[in-house]
Amino acid sequence: MIAARKGKYLFAALLLLIAMQAVAQEKMSAVQANPAFDKIKALSGEWEGTFNEAGQTFPSVVKIVIVSDGSAVMHDLAPGTSHEMITMFHPDGANLLATHYCARHNQPRMKLVPSSDPNVLLFEFMDGTNIGPGDAHMQSVKITIVDADHHYEDWSDLDHGKSTTAHFEFHRKKA
Repeated sequence: MIAARKGKYLFAALLLLIAMQAVAQEKMSAVQANPAFDKIKALSGEWEGTFNEAGQTFPSVVKIVIVSDGSAVMHDLAPGTSHEMITMFHPDGANLLATHYCARHNQPRMKLVPSSDPNVLLFEFMDGTNIGPGDAHMQSVKITIVDADHHYEDWSDLDHGKSTTAHFEFHRKKA
């Protein structure tokens, strides 16, 4: 008798969980069609290459992962190092935003600006947190998609009015 009662309670709890999950999925917003966001998503995977800054070339890696039920893309530059930086790309209505979580402990937000070239995605600074007057921060990132296995990234920094750019050339890492 007690076992039968426990079984009924377990069955009722299971039905309740299934119903709650169905309601939660129904309430999730659909990701609107966004060609630029689709291009960012297509970069999902592990990449290796080089970056050039101030005339010097260094090896670099980036891992790009689609997260949060397809509503965001995480760009993990130099994973596992002290210089690791995460940039989250996500739609905001019709806009596409990038929030850069910098090793400088600030978080610039950049917005996609129109481009005549569909393979060039340029994000420019709109605002940020932990950035004081004159503080160094990312000002823009330009992603140039060469083909399915190659892309470039140009990260421009603004420090006390002086701009510098680091140029990255990546190829998809072979398994």
